[in-house]
Amino acid sequence: MSSALTDLCRYPIVQAPMAGGPSCPQLAAAVAEAGGLGFLAAGYKTADGMYQEIKQVRGLTGQPFGVNLFMPQQNLADQGALEVYRHQLAGEAAWYETPLGDTDTGGDDGYEAKLAILLEDPVPVVSFTFGCPSRDTLDAFAAAGTYTVVTVTSPEEAQAAQWAGADAVCAQGTEAGGHRSTFRDDPETDGEGTGLLCLVTQVRETVQIPVIAAGGLMRGSQIAAVLAAGADAAQFGTAFLVCPESGAHLLHKQALANPLFVRTTLTRAFSGRPARGLVNRFVREHGPYAPAAYPQVHHMTSPLRKAAARAGDAQGMALWAGQGHRMARELPAGRLVRLLAEELDAARAAVSTRSTQ
Repeated sequence: MSSALTDLCRYPIVQAPMAGGPSCPQLAAAVAEAGGLGFLAAGYKTADGMYQEIKQVRGLTGQPFGVNLFMPQQNLADQGALEVYRHQLAGEAAWYETPLGDTDTGGDDGYEAKLAILLEDPVPVVSFTFGCPSRDTLDAFAAAGTYTVVTVTSPEEAQAAQWAGADAVCAQGTEAGGHRSTFRDDPETDGEGTGLLCLVTQVRETVQIPVIAAGGLMRGSQIAAVLAAGADAAQFGTAFLVCPESGAHLLHKQALANPLFVRTTLTRAFSGRPARGLVNRFVREHGPYAPAAYPQVHHMTSPLRKAAARAGDAQGMALWAGQGHRMARELPAGRLVRLLAEELDAARAAVSTRSTQ
């Protein structure tokens, strides 16, 4: 790993910031204590909610950790398409006995307020999703001593992040669970995307800053693979989802091994932006008709998802998961970090042995 990343964590293992509950203080702290880089997800939280979680992590560990921010989104939603989708979801609202959410909530996710807190009381790492901050913002974090990471899905996005002054990029392959972190949400590119190994290689040949690889990773041997492809560290999301410290809903954790949910797909059904999750009834019935409207669709479906969870109905929940979800291991987060590190060492030793034969 690069020296800067080495200073942040003992192992080249990063716990992905999973918004919506999974990346809670207990998980981030457990990963950090074990030698990985734990992350909080500030997405969908208020600025004060984010700060309270930061204080909790500081109370649980003295090790470095990160906070992830969602970049503000332009309102490009077609209001007619939103109304059509609202009408389509009327049956869901009746079934779960809850009204659909307000789509006029806004798309900035409290970004400026969160920036102000993180610059006034810095954390070791801040990463960004759904775009790249301005050079002024990244320079301000550099002055505060904060290491910055921009999530990218193409060499072009990686280059833009480097030009803006990011310290590192997180290259997200199409195998990754949760939202695609493209800078621009273009419906014409739905279904497209580059696999992780190819993407890491392309990004490595495009930028000179460190690269964190993310997308479908579940084993230590895969860390060895992405490191060989040019990455400096590997990011795991779904692998940590089933840990007891994870804040994911129990139904979500159980669904990863449930034979009812055998595959994942990219869908706009729950949020209006492409995100990879387990295929359930809601995805099958509404995915093909969901408009490109983030975060409006997210706000619209939020009450439905919460009601489905209260009813114990995984068929109506957003079950975000990467393509490797079947390989999830229900272990304490610290034990999982150490196991991944052991598997990485074993993979490296095996390669070394074969190369000398």
